[in-house]
Amino acid sequence: MLTKFLGLAIMALAAGSAASAQEKNIVETAVAAGSFNTLVKAVQAADLAATLEGPGPFTVFAPTDQAFAKLPAGTLDSLLKPENKEKLRAILTYHVVAGAVDAAQVAKLNSVKTLEGANLNIVVSNGSVMVDNAKVVKADIHTSNGIIHVIDAVMLPPSN
Repeated sequence: MLTKFLGLAIMALAAGSAASAQEKNIVETAVAAGSFNTLVKAVQAADLAATLEGPGPFTVFAPTDQAFAKLPAGTLDSLLKPENKEKLRAILTYHVVAGAVDAAQVAKLNSVKTLEGANLNIVVSNGSVMVDNAKVVKADIHTSNGIIHVIDAVMLPPSN
């Protein structure tokens, strides 16, 4: 079961992205990747950039631009409005865990508490790791202040 998930982690390291990413913090790594433009824009709109650039460590389950594109039409535009900043913060902090939790650790967990306060459910099945409704598609991107696991969907906290 863990083979595919750990294989994704090894592929990330083999690609060399981990070595260069370790010199950058979570936000800098996301910007450099080029596939997290929407996430970075949302993090900035929610005034969370300074936090995710801070010492951490943090583990971020990072939805790609394609993941954000799956949201219903108008959802993202609405969330990015200043009057919805707290709701956006709640959604984004639901993707963040305190501490550096690597792929091997994630695969052994049933759930993990987020900065938002709720727990993410984790299920390992057929070599894939699901975190709530999102599949981990790339694991263990190490940064100077934590770890990024790439996911294919935006997760919503239970209160949203």
